[in-house]
Amino acid sequence: MRNTPCLLLLSIVLFDLLGWSSSVRADGIRNPFQGAAAIAQGNAFAAQADDPTAVFYNPAGMTQLHGVQHTAGVQFVSVNTHFTSPTGVSTRNDQPFPIGLPPPGQLFITANLKDLGIQALGNLSVGLGLQNLFGFAAKYPRNGPFASAVTFAQFPLIDIKPTFAYRVTDRLSVGLGADIFTFVSLLGEGHLEQQSVQGGSTIELNGKGTTAGLNASLLYTLLQTNEGKPRLNLAFVWRSQAVLPIDGVFLVDGALVANAASSIRLPEIYTWGVAFWPIRNAEREWKVEVDADYARWESIRDFDVRLSNGVILTNPQQWSNALSIGVGTEYRWLSFPGYPAWNVALRTGYLHSQQAIPDVNFNPAAPDAPSHTLSVGVGLLCKERGLFFGVLTCGSEAGFFGRKALGIDVAYQALVFESRTVTGNPNPTVSGTYQTTIHAGAITMRINF
Repeated sequence: MRNTPCLLLLSIVLFDLLGWSSSVRADGIRNPFQGAAAIAQGNAFAAQADDPTAVFYNPAGMTQLHGVQHTAGVQFVSVNTHFTSPTGVSTRNDQPFPIGLPPPGQLFITANLKDLGIQALGNLSVGLGLQNLFGFAAKYPRNGPFASAVTFAQFPLIDIKPTFAYRVTDRLSVGLGADIFTFVSLLGEGHLEQQSVQGGSTIELNGKGTTAGLNASLLYTLLQTNEGKPRLNLAFVWRSQAVLPIDGVFLVDGALVANAASSIRLPEIYTWGVAFWPIRNAEREWKVEVDADYARWESIRDFDVRLSNGVILTNPQQWSNALSIGVGTEYRWLSFPGYPAWNVALRTGYLHSQQAIPDVNFNPAAPDAPSHTLSVGVGLLCKERGLFFGVLTCGSEAGFFGRKALGIDVAYQALVFESRTVTGNPNPTVSGTYQTTIHAGAITMRINF
């Protein structure tokens, strides 16, 4: 029992140290990559949702989890954007280190109330998540070709997710939760910020705010094995639109010019998933899944900034809705040959995402373009009578913090953005060709109680 609270504390401290110096993006400014098991499968996980990251991918899936389960994850991201202007001038995003530091991360915890001895609430499970669903950071040279548009930008928005799920029948589960979006001082500089250089002066707009949205989900098992395990699952997740008010300041060379106010619409998102297990028995499982994710970015109409001196900095927006399609598979040995205490999974997947930001609204801080993501990964889960890499016992500890299993999931993904030539932008220095490639590694630690 003495090791388990230390593991929990370590994961919480780890997350507190994480910021978003760079972030993987699929469409627009969204970061849908929230767990190594899902990342390795091209993010096709909504209809599987069988680890604590279900709090994000499909909260209804929490009813599949027993006892108390906890994951802490981190992604090591290398963003490489190359720009070439029509006249041949080129630049790259600044990266003082091969990966963004500190790296993005997330925490999830779930609890099955019946397993905790709480019978009065029926088949209810609860969960809590801490993540960055929207966010990015980018930095470009101050003497670069589009310094008048952006030299530094960050959007370290945190999402706090209190979530509930209820098993209605043996085949149907539903989920309901909230998304509380806010900024905290421990992450980045604790606010949205954009800097540029104009006339030799550094122009900065920054601000922060808090808002909330809702999410609802379901998981339906259409076919089952003789043992009652899902063989064919259908999933649906809805995430509401949320309007984030931004209050901050307008600075020139660090001096206050005026207070500033604006708002950002975070889009409504729909996710559908279908998962099929061609093999599912006591020894092995093989799953194939296809997910579709649709973000209604068209709800964004403007990023106008209202200054306290009466000036309005108009910034109309014409974003497009974006569809992402993920295909993934997982092959799992429930008792690995020669290592009966270990559950081993091999995973791979592909994700295609459409672009959301048109040329007229293009900002190099988020160099959006159609993307193709290839991913691979492995998962290890150590159960009772096992040793986690020969150091920690994986299960059989007594008490409330008694462990049943320890696990680790790792993944690698390569995001290749299609080459994009921007024309007709109100700031002509932004016009040109952008080529972006992102390499990312993910690690998620898991504890089952």
